[in-house]
Amino acid sequence: MAEFKIITDSTADLPGEYIEQNHLGMMVLPYIVNEEPYGIDKEMDVKEFYQQMRGGMMPTTSQVNPETAKEYLEKYLEECSELLVLSFSSGLSGTCGNVFTAAAEIMEERKDCRIIVVDTLCASLGEGLLVHKAVEMKKAGKSLDETAEWVEKHKLNMVHVFTVDDLFNLHRGGRVSRATAIVGTLASIKPLLHVDDEGHLVAVGKVRGRKKSLNSLVDMMEKQIGSFRDKNDCFFISHGDALEDAEYVRDLVKEKFGISDCMINTIGPTIGAHSGPGTVALFFFGDNR
Repeated sequence: MAEFKIITDSTADLPGEYIEQNHLGMMVLPYIVNEEPYGIDKEMDVKEFYQQMRGGMMPTTSQVNPETAKEYLEKYLEECSELLVLSFSSGLSGTCGNVFTAAAEIMEERKDCRIIVVDTLCASLGEGLLVHKAVEMKKAGKSLDETAEWVEKHKLNMVHVFTVDDLFNLHRGGRVSRATAIVGTLASIKPLLHVDDEGHLVAVGKVRGRKKSLNSLVDMMEKQIGSFRDKNDCFFISHGDALEDAEYVRDLVKEKFGISDCMINTIGPTIGAHSGPGTVALFFFGDNR
């Protein structure tokens, strides 16, 4: 196995056992629930988190600052002198910029290490799927540079399509107006969104009804998978405490595309604070986002 350490952040929404099995480094983006900080020293049970959101709780999140990023990197350099950091989209957080700053400072101070930071322009298990591909490359013996170059080349092939169940969470995040949230909720309108080439969340459509919105995710995959149709050996799905709906989408994808390997995991509090309960997101490689 190649001698470098892969680091990502908590927004990748990878399962804890996956992180442990693959010896990944992790930068934690903190969040606040009812004025109490979580993330770094303690975690809130994710089901409780979503239950509280359904009850009206409004969590807040923050980025990893440059000082904390530097502490993380220095800690992981004690394990390995070469680091590959696959970071949360710069279009959604200042974390990636702060990691770049911290890495540059460290490499200026000491010449015995290498740190490559990649702005994945991805979120949730879209970021997680890129990490997974990097893990596979490392296991296959690819070098730090080879792995980083592959991720940089293919990150805009990482397609995110998702739907949310509650428009008011998008309103609080400034994605839709209050009037749109009210009218859409009354009419059972479900927005369809994706992450664009700049790493921003963008609405791309809307349908009426929950089941249609889930079916539409698979329809979007059909439109965007293109020449990657036979190249996707796995796909990932994340959800905001909506496992049954995530499994419904998984089964549709397996039936339509014949891809058997799928990771499903809950969206963690950092992303979930903005997407809300009931979100279902589908991730795969396609010709473009």
